[in-house]
Amino acid sequence: MDAKGRLFVPAKLREDLGPICYLTLGVDNCLAIHPQESWDRFAEKAAALPMGQSKHLRAFFANAMRVEPDSQGRIVIPQFLREYAGLMKEVIIIGANTRAEIWDAGRWQAAQEAMTENLTALMESLEV
Repeated sequence: MDAKGRLFVPAKLREDLGPICYLTLGVDNCLAIHPQESWDRFAEKAAALPMGQSKHLRAFFANAMRVEPDSQGRIVIPQFLREYAGLMKEVIIIGANTRAEIWDAGRWQAAQEAMTENLTALMESLEV
């Protein structure tokens, strides 16, 4: 990521995300990038929730923004989202099922170590 908050998204991932995607808060202080189709499905499900439950998604939607990669394959990450995720210079982009996640490299390493400890139990619960 450069000093202006521009992040190069690899070509394969841009292809998977499509020309328009949505950037918002992710779980565990990362950012999430949702392709248009996935975003639309999620928004429909959220709209169907009772008000008492949907209010918990305010921050998710209030901090979301539509993004389109520029001609060089970069997206701009606003300062408030960089602060939320603790993004400095080194970031990691991972595929995470129907979305991508943007992590500060240090946070990703710590999160990955914690996830590895729980992977065996999770795989067993999924009967994989």
